[in-house]
Amino acid sequence: MVLFAFQLKETCILMIIKGKELSEHLKLHFGFDSFKGNQEAIITSVLEQKDTFVLMPTGGGKSLCYQLPSLLMDGTAVVISPLIALMKNQVDAMRSFSTEEGVAHFMNSSLTKQAIENVKSDVLSGKTKLLYVAPESLTKEENVAFFKQVKISFYAIDEAHCISEWGHDFRPEYRRIRPIITSIGQKASIIALTATATPKVQHDIQKNLGMTEACVFKSSFNRPNLYYEVRPKTDNVEKDIIKYIKSQEGKSGIIYCLSRKKVEELAEMLRVNGINALAYHAGMDSSTRSGNQDSFLLEKVEVIVATIAFGMGIDKPDVRYVIHYDIPKSLEGYYQETGRAGRDGGEGQCIAFYSNKDLQKLEKFMQGKPLAEQEIGKQLLQETAGYAESSVCRRKVLLHYFGEEYKECNCGNCDNCLNPKKQVEGKELLCTVLETIIALKEKFKTEHVIDVVMGNETSDVKSYGHDEEIETFGEGKDESERTWQNVIQQAMISGYISKDIENYGVLKVTKAGKDFLNKPKSFIVAKESEEDEEVEEVQIKGGGSCAVDPELFAILKDLRKKLSKKLELPPFVIFQDPSLEAMATTYPVTIEELQNIPGVGAGKAKKFGEEFVKVIRTHVQENEIVRPEDMRVRSVANKSKLKVSIVQAIDRKVELDVLAESKGLDFSELLDEIEAIVYSGTKININYFLVQIMDDDRIDDIFSYFKDEAESDDIETAINELGSDYTEEEIRLVRIKFLSEMGN
Repeated sequence: MVLFAFQLKETCILMIIKGKELSEHLKLHFGFDSFKGNQEAIITSVLEQKDTFVLMPTGGGKSLCYQLPSLLMDGTAVVISPLIALMKNQVDAMRSFSTEEGVAHFMNSSLTKQAIENVKSDVLSGKTKLLYVAPESLTKEENVAFFKQVKISFYAIDEAHCISEWGHDFRPEYRRIRPIITSIGQKASIIALTATATPKVQHDIQKNLGMTEACVFKSSFNRPNLYYEVRPKTDNVEKDIIKYIKSQEGKSGIIYCLSRKKVEELAEMLRVNGINALAYHAGMDSSTRSGNQDSFLLEKVEVIVATIAFGMGIDKPDVRYVIHYDIPKSLEGYYQETGRAGRDGGEGQCIAFYSNKDLQKLEKFMQGKPLAEQEIGKQLLQETAGYAESSVCRRKVLLHYFGEEYKECNCGNCDNCLNPKKQVEGKELLCTVLETIIALKEKFKTEHVIDVVMGNETSDVKSYGHDEEIETFGEGKDESERTWQNVIQQAMISGYISKDIENYGVLKVTKAGKDFLNKPKSFIVAKESEEDEEVEEVQIKGGGSCAVDPELFAILKDLRKKLSKKLELPPFVIFQDPSLEAMATTYPVTIEELQNIPGVGAGKAKKFGEEFVKVIRTHVQENEIVRPEDMRVRSVANKSKLKVSIVQAIDRKVELDVLAESKGLDFSELLDEIEAIVYSGTKININYFLVQIMDDDRIDDIFSYFKDEAESDDIETAINELGSDYTEEEIRLVRIKFLSEMGN
């Protein structure tokens, strides 16, 4: 009877928090109006006390999947997390949303004895809904004894890929989690979460945690706002990085290096060249390391140069670029690290520098390790090299690696799609590859297959007699190695070839591949020569911008920075960029209006809101702004006022396309306004925008035309004289520069 009553109670609880009520809790606690993706389904699964496995890319909102249920369920949720820095960030974030200081705690080796006792007291009293622990802390006898006294609502295993030796950040201590949970002895469900997991790693995680029957939720790994580019690593790589960072003034970025020595050297080089940068690696003492991280989070420095030790410890939504000085050891690691960019949905540029020499170095580092570990490491490296050298859409390759099909032909946001290689009919090339794999009895890896096709008489090829026994030997000698790599990679993505990971990565022909052999059809592939042409810099693309009041947005950002300094909190903990953008669009002038802003909520509005609404109120009054709250239709801006605001925005170096959008103008209409300003005698400087979109030579050519050749400033005449290589927009922009510099 008692058991039935308990079950009935649990059912009632679930009825209360499901459906519309659940979204009300989301709004109340976190300030969001709706869930992202499958967050709601995941949270419901946790609330129903089911084992739950979550695959969700960085920035997809994984943390909320255990944070919200922890607040709604009886007891304390135990979150197992690998890094102290990550725990601290999470706890700070939770406390910012709640008025109860003890709602979240972490327990690890960085705490004093007294601090640990305070944490335990809060947990036992029922104040704490989320307790973050390191796997090492979980295994200590005294902590196991403590957890036996605690009502545990559920376990959350963050960064669950650490369990698998096939994952990019394998940690043996993660293998002990399941036995420890069993020894604690409470019947509590598990939610395992990761941002990177291949099908192999997923299976490994579920098996090790004893949750093979878990509800699995897999979100798309596609991050449309991220731009992917691989550049050749030359002797000028430092110069290239400095040039790039200086073109991204005011934006936060992370640079990853493989060695601690290189981290220190590169950070120093950036500082010498006037870039505010700090280093971060595991060899630094903890106070310096955490101090440097805080400086980055608090926007005291723009750039952090780091080893992968920084990978999971950073939770900054507005990182605008991630640069890999060295190619990573695995595609999972690469995806995880690039995922630190653009977490707020805004611009995120991911640039990797690649050299085959770096690959050889990494292979040497593996020597001396157990043979099985070496083999796994080599396979992971080969996947990374395949990605770096591929001419196929970067997004397509990445998503295929994680078991996801990307159906678009051109993503429009990677270097290969923006600057495509020559496409040729590859039907015969694919047939040659398929025939070779079958002739080799599906027992060899990519490199060997290519060696046979190209007729390379390597020691392995000769020892197996494949130079004499295989009919296709040397059939592809007229094509480059890169072309054959592209054929194999494209065939894997198309489902004609599979890679047997369990068996050292040997290639196998699928049923679809055999059908193709019987009845070949069109197969388009990128064709390249060995003499790699110098890679042209393609126009970098990123996430979109919001139509906001740029002046107010800048004011709010500055206020947030001052407040973060005062409170010693990262700026994004106070309010994230999308929340500031919403404020600069809707102009909330009371606390009640502020708490309706996405990502704010009642707790944050009360904690941090007063100064923000005061600033917004002043801005609205001084600029005579008609708010959307006051009037449904926004009034057309006063012409003279519009011109003043354009001049002010250009003085602040607001990008012109962003400025046009914020004013509700087409780009051409904005140029009309700027031209009128210049013609009236006002001097303005748009060089900051010009250098981003045009080469210096092109600017000089147009400028010289107006200075030395033109008889008038007529655009039509200029177009005819300069030729079709130059667009009307480019000519108008340089004419503005010319008129301002020479005439005003």
